This record gives sequence, C-alpha cells and structure tokens, in this order.
Amino acid sequence: MNDLDPAFYRSVTTAICSSSEIGIALHRALLALRERMPIDLMIIWVYDDAQSGLRKIAMASEDGGHDSNELMRLNPATRAKLLRMDIPHTVIERTGLNPVVMRIVNHPDADPVARSMKKYFMPQDYSSMVMYLDSDGKRIGTLFVRAEGTQRYEAAHAQLLAQFLEPFTLAAANALHREEMIKHRNALAGDQAHARQSAGNPSGDRIIGSEYGLKNVIDMARQVATMTSPVLLRGETGTGKDMIATAIHRLSAFRDGPFVKVNCGAIPEALIDAELFGHEKGAFTGAFYQKLGFFERADKGTIFLDEIGELPPPVQVRLLRVLQFKEIQRVGGSDPIRVNIRVIAATHRDLEQMVAAKEFREDLWFRLNVFPIFIPPLRQRKEDIPELVSHMATKKSRELNLPGTPLIASSAIKRLAEYDWPGNVRELENIIERALILSRGKTIGVDTLFPGDTLRAAAPQPATDTILPLDSMLREYILGALDQCGGKVQGRGGAAEALDMNPSTLRNLMKRLAIPYGRKAGNEFRRTS
Repeated sequence: MNDLDPAFYRSVTTAICSSSEIGIALHRALLALRERMPIDLMIIWVYDDAQSGLRKIAMASEDGGHDSNELMRLNPATRAKLLRMDIPHTVIERTGLNPVVMRIVNHPDADPVARSMKKYFMPQDYSSMVMYLDSDGKRIGTLFVRAEGTQRYEAAHAQLLAQFLEPFTLAAANALHREEMIKHRNALAGDQAHARQSAGNPSGDRIIGSEYGLKNVIDMARQVATMTSPVLLRGETGTGKDMIATAIHRLSAFRDGPFVKVNCGAIPEALIDAELFGHEKGAFTGAFYQKLGFFERADKGTIFLDEIGELPPPVQVRLLRVLQFKEIQRVGGSDPIRVNIRVIAATHRDLEQMVAAKEFREDLWFRLNVFPIFIPPLRQRKEDIPELVSHMATKKSRELNLPGTPLIASSAIKRLAEYDWPGNVRELENIIERALILSRGKTIGVDTLFPGDTLRAAAPQPATDTILPLDSMLREYILGALDQCGGKVQGRGGAAEALDMNPSTLRNLMKRLAIPYGRKAGNEFRRTS
C-alpha cells in the first residue's frame, strides 16, 4: 500500500465536502478511497437517544449514494457496550491531532456487536472498519466501511482511514444541522400558515352549537379572548377543546402571530424539556445544533398545551416560570429568553384531585385556573346533534370525494339523539364518516349508522324512513318530548329534564323553530302518535 500523499488527501477530502447531499458526497469519497483500500459499502450512522438506536443518515456503494433515515434499534446490552466502548477497539494516535477510535472486524461472527448487526448487511461474510465520529467533545455517530469477504482489513487500512476523521465528522455534523434546519423551517412554515389563516378569518369558523349547547362556552371565550390571562379548558376527551382554543386565539390580540398546538401527553418524558423549551448545541448526546422549542416558536402568538395534566413535575416548575415571568431557558443554556405569548391549556383530568395527590403543583394549578372554561359533553347538549350531523356529513363527503351529501333518515337522527356518546363529538364524527363510506351515496339509515348494534336493534323502528329537513326533524323531536310531558317545559317531569337540556336553552331553540310554549301552546302538544 502506498504512503498517504497530499494529492490523495486532497482528492478524498474534496470528495467528502463536494455536495450538501451527504449520500452523494459519500459515494464520491468511496470511489476515491478505493484506490488505496478494499471497500464496497460506506454508511454514516448517528446516535438517536430518543429511539434507542443508530440512525442511518447516508449510504453509498460503487453504484451510487443516497441520504437515508433508517433506524437500527439496539438491545440495551449492545447499546451499553457501544456507549462505554466496552468492546475491542484501537486508538490511533496522530501528531498534533486528536486520537482516533477505530474498530477492525474481519469476521463478524467473532465480534459481539457485529454479530448482532449481521442481519442488516448482505453478504453476511464481510470485513469492516468502524471509525467513531466526535464533534465538540460529543460522540455523534460512526463511519462504517465494509468489504466483501473475511480478513480484508489490516492496521494500515485503519491508519489510512483515520486521516479523514475531521472531514467525515464535519460532513455528518453538517448533514444533521441541515436536517434540523429543514424540520425547523417546515415547522415555522406551518405556524405561519396557521397565522395567515387566522388573520384572514379573525372571527373564526362558525362553531356548531354556539347558539345552543355551547352558548355559555362561546360567551366565556369571547369574554376572555381580549385579555392576556391564561385560559384552562376542561372537559372530556373529544368535546372539542382544540376548537375552542383556536377560537380564542382568533379573537385575541395575538391572532396575527403563530398558533402552536402541543399534545403534552404525546411527547416522551426524556424529550419534553427540549421540545418545549429548546436546547443549546451540545446540551446532551445528540444535540448537534441549537434548537428552538415550542414556546419560542409561539412567540408573539398563542401556545395551546393540550393534556396539561400529563406534564411531569420538573416540567411543571419550568412552565410556572413561563407563566410568572414570560421567559424560558433552553436546555443547556444559562441566559433567560423573553417570550410574548398567550397560554391556553386543556385537560380531561381532575386537576384538583391530582393536586391533592401531589401529582400536580398547586401553585401551577392556581396560575392556570385564572379563567377555567368547562366544555360540556355531547350527551348534555343533544340539541346540537342534528346540526353537527349536517355539518359533518357535508364536510366528510367533500373529503371522501363523494358526488354529493347523502340524505340522512329521520329515524337515524332520532337514534343518534338517543345515544349517550361516551366518545363525544369525535365519536360522532367517526360514525358519520363510516356511514358515508357504507352508504355509497344512498340514504343513511339506522342500519348504516349502527351496523350490528344490539342497542339499535332494541329501539323501535318505523316501517319506512321519511326524509325530513334537519330543522323539521328537530322540531318533531322536541314536539314529541313536549307531548309526552303534557306541554311542560321545565321543572320535574318537564321536557327540558327529559331532553337533558337547560330550560332556557330549550326555550331559545323552541323560539327559533316556531314551537309555541306556555299559554300560546294550545293543543299543539295533544297529538296522536
């Protein structure tokens, strides 16, 4: 093997740095290195702490190279060996430069780590060299070099590859930085698109139920929207808390800023600090660059923290600081960063009980509970069901590319109103979508809404399904309830009690539908069934 010369060093280094697409650069480097060593495959792996494995970001063979995002999960024992370097390895000293940690594996069956990774490579009889890539004192990944057959690599090959540690490390770090910048740019673009949508429609889309079942909720939302106080939305899962949060943002002074939604229960506990507050470069293993968290992305706008009850105690402390001082601190950072944001939180959990059980900070609870809004479940606002069904059927028909919106039988609407909806509006939406798929453009009846449902089978069914406008169906349903209650609207045995509605809400609905009540009712309710 010839000694390393400046011209060869320049050719390989130039190849490694020749393209921002690391897969292409890796392919060019492979072709250059083949002049001095056996090599048919090169891979750059990076450590992915979040997913407990190695993530392939680039791969090259003699036929070409490409960027990648393939994850290789490691069992805990193998992962521990890699992190502690509790495996055979060689340290190559270099004059005036940092030493290089290398591994030569000429027979994978004889090496514990290579043996566990054989399934990822073809052919399985190969020789390999692994060079560990460190950036700013942090191990970011490895360069894997392979040649078909066993006993292909010698110490001289490792000495040669070690001379290119810095350009390979720089290429890997730049690729990760570019990857993060693309993700950050896409996230900001999404935030800005939502902001433009909100600015273009400051009053927000009409919320179904705002005149009846959700009237008190909407009144409270309008009342608090112009303030800067935090808002806590409470209610069962599927009641539409995100919809109310969006409406508050659109009515607020922050409507021209971003609206960032965060599901606190969906972020792994190990990552939640970095996701919410961001991190500095080098803050932990795998922090190859500075990252903005959700709070910084929401600056001059609104952050919606859904499922706030899922936050672990350490994060609750940091959130309290945001609410008190309007500032955050990135993980690994020392300087506070000011943020001008509106905080809306939501939960379906009993926070008072969590405070009593020491699962939720009492001081954070007091800060969030300045203006609580309770969103009633669908079973407590069944008067909204006909309009919700009409809206969802029209919306889902467009999404499913149906030629039109199928008619919904009056018996089907009645059956929907009899159901208790443990899954709330979300469950209703799923049922409507399923019915539209099953209906194939035909009228949606009870059988389509509840296929095979035993509760449906027990309900009395009319001989035929008469198609009525939704308002007409709702009017008939209320008239039926009033008829059974002898025209009594409120009080014990009244229609409001039977329909599980607020009496004033029922009267408003009756007024809109031209249903007389009180002395004006006359014989309206003395109908035969």
